Amino acid sequence: MDETVTTPRRSAFTQWFVSPVALHRVAVIRVIAYLFILVDVFLTTSWVALKAYAPTALYHPLVIGDLFHLPTPTYLYVTILKWVLVVSALVAATAWKPRLTGTIVAVAYLLWMIVAMSYGKVDHDRFAFLVLLAVLPTVGPAKFGDVRRSERAGWAMQMVFISVMLTYFLASIAKIRFGGWDWATGATITRAVLRRGTDLVDWTVNVPGLLILAQFAMVILETLSPLMLLCRSPRARIILVAGLLAFHIGTFASITIIFLPHCVAILSILPWETFRRGARKAKQPEVQADQPRDESLQA
Repeated sequence: MDETVTTPRRSAFTQWFVSPVALHRVAVIRVIAYLFILVDVFLTTSWVALKAYAPTALYHPLVIGDLFHLPTPTYLYVTILKWVLVVSALVAATAWKPRLTGTIVAVAYLLWMIVAMSYGKVDHDRFAFLVLLAVLPTVGPAKFGDVRRSERAGWAMQMVFISVMLTYFLASIAKIRFGGWDWATGATITRAVLRRGTDLVDWTVNVPGLLILAQFAMVILETLSPLMLLCRSPRARIILVAGLLAFHIGTFASITIIFLPHCVAILSILPWETFRRGARKAKQPEVQADQPRDESLQA
């Protein structure tokens, strides 16, 4: 009996959103993302845990905190949240019950960030990473070396790709909205170099107009960031990721600012399946992992 499964035709726009990718890609980025949480909690932003000792009067919850009536951070709340996040991230990295453990990680990290950003400063480098954590559980099981292509995986990775783009695009809007054109024509980067600059860029403050030009270039490139969504081939995406990471590494080398969670989200754009040993010699089977009888859909 013919059991061919037929699906309704999709528009090109819809198909772009769910263009299938190999499950191997999700398996790789899942481990990177969940293990990075340990680095984030204990090293790069260990200051979040210090909110357990902050006076409650300094707490000014974000809109989401008010909306869901989240509790004011106390020593007990912050400590429990920290260890729930750490343990769940470790378990999720093993791929055990990825939907359940991934959801716990996504919620716990969101609550962790609400604690971090409710004391007067909100960092925009967490947006794409939060989206990554939110969509990873929707894919379900994904094993290393599994080259079957999944629309669920494609949708998840595409959402992160769009979030990475929006981080840059909305940054350009925020610069002009809150700083006006003075952001581009003023001493924005000059001030950063004077405060945080390294020997690599200290000389730039003595070159008239150079940093003004850099500021205009930054605004223009961020405004044009939606063009990065046109990078569809593996080679184009590798070049894009290399360029984005080079920018952030260069920023760190010059003014010691780096957006590590955002850089982790950028890594999801890479076609990790093409880096597998022998991947260039072996043809990937054109098997969809989202068929109804696919074992990967089982909990």
